Amino acid sequence: MANLALRNPQFKSLIIPSSGVLSTICEVTIGGTLRYTLIKNVQPSTTVNFDIAELARDYIEIEFKSNYVLQTIDIVTTLTNKAGLNGTGSTVDIPSTITDRGFEAYGTFEEGVNPEVPFRNAPTYLIPTTDTSTFTIFIPNNTAGIIPNITSLNGLAVTPYTVSDTSVTTVDNVVCNIKRIDCTKYGIGNKITYINKYGAQQDLWFFLKESKNLARTNEGYKSNTITYPSGGATYSVQDAPNKVFNTQAKQTHILSSGYYPEFANQQFEELLLSEYVWLSKLVSGVGVASYIVVPVKVKTSSLAFKTSVNDRLIEYTIEFEEAFDYINNIR
Repeated sequence: MANLALRNPQFKSLIIPSSGVLSTICEVTIGGTLRYTLIKNVQPSTTVNFDIAELARDYIEIEFKSNYVLQTIDIVTTLTNKAGLNGTGSTVDIPSTITDRGFEAYGTFEEGVNPEVPFRNAPTYLIPTTDTSTFTIFIPNNTAGIIPNITSLNGLAVTPYTVSDTSVTTVDNVVCNIKRIDCTKYGIGNKITYINKYGAQQDLWFFLKESKNLARTNEGYKSNTITYPSGGATYSVQDAPNKVFNTQAKQTHILSSGYYPEFANQQFEELLLSEYVWLSKLVSGVGVASYIVVPVKVKTSSLAFKTSVNDRLIEYTIEFEEAFDYINNIR
């Protein structure tokens, strides 16, 4: 079973013999249900290809999971050669059946065609680092969380850590060091969760100041406010002739990351390229902090990667826009 990165094209191929085959049927079964039947007329001694990525990706319903469970789909592709055109005639040879698992993941151009998790030359964990035996994450003081990691069996697992842990060991005996950050000067930090390159939820903390903004939009029209009582035409100076309606607003959050080592650049790259991002938004600051997780969009569209040689201190400022209207209009 292959772990397919469905944000890239995924080709399923079948060799066409020198004679006796005029068409090929591709049946795509997702989650146990036949969803698509594709037919191509073919030429002798060629290879027929079907791209199933976009078809399968439509059936991954990504949502925030508090337990960070992996969200995938099971895909079975059956390729059948037919003796006639347009999928007609008798079946030639035994159909080819391929079983896969689909991820909300992507490979880069350099990683080649049909990328699979964990990709070529990838480490056995999801938090990037320059060391294959240990890696480091940066977390506020007194904060618990979950680390996603790829197992040696090419699957994914999660490793929880407590409010006091300074290191944990994953299921593959990879050590994760937890560096605690005191961010009380600017609050309690802001946690961004995103679907990373490998299709798993991952956290990235922003430790320094936050700037929150509200942008409003509305429409207007001019109203006739004249009334005609018995004494003649009049109007009220408290009744505005220029009316406002359809007022809506969007909130944005500009977050400063704090100082990260250079190896964390990969995390910021994956955040910028993710299509599923959430902000853990503080809703109560009295006593124990209370959060609500809301979807956001990364409004920042470009990122200049920083290095310790060029910039000494590596800090990023990224703008996030809430992915919903501030005034509830869900119907």
